[in-house]
Amino acid sequence: MMSLQVTALYAGLCALLVIALAFKVVAFRRGKKVGLGTGGDKEGQIVVRTHANAIEYIPLALILMLIAEINGLSHLWLHCLGGALVLGRLLHAIGLIAGRGGYHPGRFIGTSLTWLVIIILAVINIAAAF
Repeated sequence: MMSLQVTALYAGLCALLVIALAFKVVAFRRGKKVGLGTGGDKEGQIVVRTHANAIEYIPLALILMLIAEINGLSHLWLHCLGGALVLGRLLHAIGLIAGRGGYHPGRFIGTSLTWLVIIILAVINIAAAF
């Protein structure tokens, strides 16, 4: 039986991040008594988009990581890419919230790291197909 410990680690860490971001959305909605959406509140838009952005990028990165691990990519590479993914998602979330939706270095670096991880894993998986 194949062990997929590395992807499991980063999937777990990303899941905890998504839940933390979801908690911020719930706290906002309960505090402002907003049942759905953001009620036009800028703070609400920021926390909802921070959570949604994680949901948009994390699954793709983890699917690519899982495929790479199944295809035998070294654990060193997987840890480097997984660590960069988690760091990128954390920086993005911190930057989007701290920058109140505007420019913030964390947001820029976090997005760049996430995209870089996805591109590297995509290329690795395409190369493995040949």
